Amino acid sequence: MALPGAVALPLLLLLLSGAAGCGHQSCSPTRPDMLNVHLVPHSHDDVGWLKTVDQYYYGVRNRDQHAGVQYILDSVVAQLATNPSRRFVYAEVAFLARWWRQQDQATRRLVRELVQEGRLELVGGGWCMSDEAAAHYGAALEQMALGRRFLRRLFGACGMPRVAWQIDPFGHARELAATFAQGSYPTCTTPPRGCAGTSSAPTPLWWTATAPSATWTPWSPPSWRRRPPRSCRGDGGPGSPRAGYPKIPVPWDGCCGCPCPPGVGSPGVLGCPRAPGRGPEPCPPPQARQYRTNHILMTMGSDFHYENAHLWFKNLDKLIAHANARQANGSRVHALYSTPSCYLWELHRANLTWPLKTDDFFPYSDGPHQFWTGFFSSRPAFKGYERLSSGFLQICSQLEALAGPSARDGPYGPGDSSVLRAGGQCPVHSGGHQGALHLLQRPQHQRVPPQRDHPSREHLFTVILYNPLAWGVTWPVRLPVRATSYAVTDPQGQPVASQVVPVSGVTRWLRGDTGGAPGELLFQAWAPPLGFSTFEVKQLSPGAPWDPPRWPSGDPEPKLENEHLRIRFDPITGHLLEIQNLAKGFSLPVFQSFYWYNASAGDGLSPQASGAYIFRPNASTPIPVAKRAATRLLKTALVQELHQNFSAWCSQVLRLRPGQPYLELEWTVGPIPVADGLGKEVISRFETPLRTAGHFYTDSNGRQVLERRRDFRPTWNLSQSEPVAGNYYPVNTRIFIKDEKVQLTVLTDRSQGGSSILDGSLELMVHRRLLKDDNRGLGEPLDEPGADGRGLVVRGRHLVLLDTAAAAADQHRPRAQEMVTSPSVVLAPGPGPHLRWFSGLQRALPPSLHLLTVEPRGARAVLLRLEHLFELGESRNGSRPLSVDLTTLFSAFTITSVQEMALGGDIPLHSVSRLLWNTATGTPKPRPLARLDPRRVTLEPMQIRTFLASVRYEGLGEGLGGP
Repeated sequence: MALPGAVALPLLLLLLSGAAGCGHQSCSPTRPDMLNVHLVPHSHDDVGWLKTVDQYYYGVRNRDQHAGVQYILDSVVAQLATNPSRRFVYAEVAFLARWWRQQDQATRRLVRELVQEGRLELVGGGWCMSDEAAAHYGAALEQMALGRRFLRRLFGACGMPRVAWQIDPFGHARELAATFAQGSYPTCTTPPRGCAGTSSAPTPLWWTATAPSATWTPWSPPSWRRRPPRSCRGDGGPGSPRAGYPKIPVPWDGCCGCPCPPGVGSPGVLGCPRAPGRGPEPCPPPQARQYRTNHILMTMGSDFHYENAHLWFKNLDKLIAHANARQANGSRVHALYSTPSCYLWELHRANLTWPLKTDDFFPYSDGPHQFWTGFFSSRPAFKGYERLSSGFLQICSQLEALAGPSARDGPYGPGDSSVLRAGGQCPVHSGGHQGALHLLQRPQHQRVPPQRDHPSREHLFTVILYNPLAWGVTWPVRLPVRATSYAVTDPQGQPVASQVVPVSGVTRWLRGDTGGAPGELLFQAWAPPLGFSTFEVKQLSPGAPWDPPRWPSGDPEPKLENEHLRIRFDPITGHLLEIQNLAKGFSLPVFQSFYWYNASAGDGLSPQASGAYIFRPNASTPIPVAKRAATRLLKTALVQELHQNFSAWCSQVLRLRPGQPYLELEWTVGPIPVADGLGKEVISRFETPLRTAGHFYTDSNGRQVLERRRDFRPTWNLSQSEPVAGNYYPVNTRIFIKDEKVQLTVLTDRSQGGSSILDGSLELMVHRRLLKDDNRGLGEPLDEPGADGRGLVVRGRHLVLLDTAAAAADQHRPRAQEMVTSPSVVLAPGPGPHLRWFSGLQRALPPSLHLLTVEPRGARAVLLRLEHLFELGESRNGSRPLSVDLTTLFSAFTITSVQEMALGGDIPLHSVSRLLWNTATGTPKPRPLARLDPRRVTLEPMQIRTFLASVRYEGLGEGLGGP
């Protein structure tokens, strides 16, 4: 998404000591006796938003948004070459890589020279600029590493970003800060003004890594008021691409109420391309009063600017000359071309002491009724698709690494996953599914069966379950089938219990006239760590009559039960009533149902409507979808299900299997009806008698857990103006509530928004359909039509865990990881591959350790990332440091040497150099690196360690795909 004018520029700046000719050694001279105004030219180029990536790059469909990235880069490079004092920063590697491939050798030499001299500074380094609220840390790390590898390969040390440039996210996440810190960035940020709608929010922040988990804690340099004294319009008129954007609360590049500079030319001559007719005179003195040093930073640019870089730089040259010429008349302002790293270097030289901050920056708002919490849940189908695709991409990487060089030889010719990896980062593309399927079947050179010959229609087909986790799993398989009876055998040829159950009525209704399989084949499969198992499925008695499972009736109190849980339901309303933990002997009354908030279209307090980005209900009390649910109970030896039908557009299946210590809720919502003219924001709410005193907990990008408190911010006094939206937070994988003894946790299969609006309750927003635009650049309501035009239907899962507060993490940590990198089911016709079972590991890792990355780096090298899943103190056993022997861990290859790398995987850990900052707790001292012993690699809680391993494949250099 693009950066609206209302969003003041958050920057995330991170500095390493630069090589000769770049970094702070290339900075323009400053004046210690003056106010130094660092002007930073930049362009923020979304890798897909209102247009596709191709359309943005080539500059087509400019009626929707004027943008042509190839012309921006052409123009900027040409203008930088004409004046060695000019500077420019650029972030989006996806566009830079495409542009680079189209340049001749002379242009490439020029760009390398600009980078080596620090005149073109590459910032961020990611393939795209990842969101910080809805992004999972694994996907964010993947795209960051991809971009950084490209920059190092092309430009060497000077091309490595010294700043993590996060100017587009609407809030900042603690875990993403940790990712940047461990990726070799120490950092500084000026986050959005108006954080959480308070006039006293201390918004400009710094972040630094903390040990041992390398999470970041932010610190706050200047004390900045929520709104500076002057502002200017961010739109270019009614017909411009920026039309309708609110006022910009910082003086970026227009006059902003200051007198235009006399004697340099008329405003039309000096005018900036963003707002024709206004000169780019900044207003440094008022802004300077909010800073602690005699250095202030002004960003010069915005979305897709500098297509005419000549206009920009010519006027910036004039601005700098005019401002500095006034020094002869007593002015104490010194303007200069600069970069974020140069600005940060000056602040470090000031040798001040900075306060620490340990939470994050959510929820973000740019006004008392403008909370950017809607996009946490917007486009839920797309968010689910991205999570699924990220898992497929990891499977593809693992199989390519395990198979070794043979993975590059396929039925369609040689190749690898590099194109898939590059094309799948924003978001990750689901092509990894087909790549994984090919690698699993490679030894037999079988083709991927087309849909018309789907294996489940065969009398004999094979189910391959691949497990990307480092511990073994048992996984439920559920396949659409046409026959009524099948025999399933495991890799050893032993029979596996199976059953065919009828497809639910909701699923049949969703199919419409397309038909489809009438039944679903159920069985429990298993797979070893980092490996697969094959299960043969054979159709029996195709002509036999179907005796489907009975739907029990007349039960005075419906319930689901296995050896771990008993789930009770209200026999009158059909709602969830109670969850009993049988293993630990306690229970908790839990009521769950679906509600919807009536989306505001604007009111007397504010014209702000709820939209794609903004969540603003017109009342704090949601409306029940239904007071009762029609129910059907299904009980078999393999599964117990209670089907709830709340309305024609909202239903749910509560599911419990043998051995399952959690309750699965499979919800289906949509098409949300809007014929009544009301936009609706649908939630699933859980209510309990737990005394939570306004406290609840959400994850940060799927990893760290942060404590939340209703109507409260840790670092300033909050004046709450939106009691619902102002308490919503991003939920990437989990949300929970607890008291001193009991904890109720809900795991999600995609990023959603969630909160605890009432004590003892938690809620998750599962779907939104709105009729008004929120005036944040999208230019249309969030009204997805779905496949048939009637409205989008979304199906997803929540897992509900009830445990003691002391032991809850032992369940939700590994279960959440299973939700993110789920085992994958692959189908093949006939008996399938000869290799019936394979594990890429010699032994399973404990549930506290996760193999985050197993990725090939050339023919004889593999990048490994191991992480500790637990936080310090959250589990008696899980939070302990753990050690692993890398040299004997893998079965597909032998590790011959290991080098520890920074988190990005592009530079050795010992070469990382950080600036050290004075804080209220003292000045941190660099820790000497211990000698690496690959036979005993220890991970502390929440630590991620990255290794580049040289490997030897057995036999003829073949791994999984060997003969």
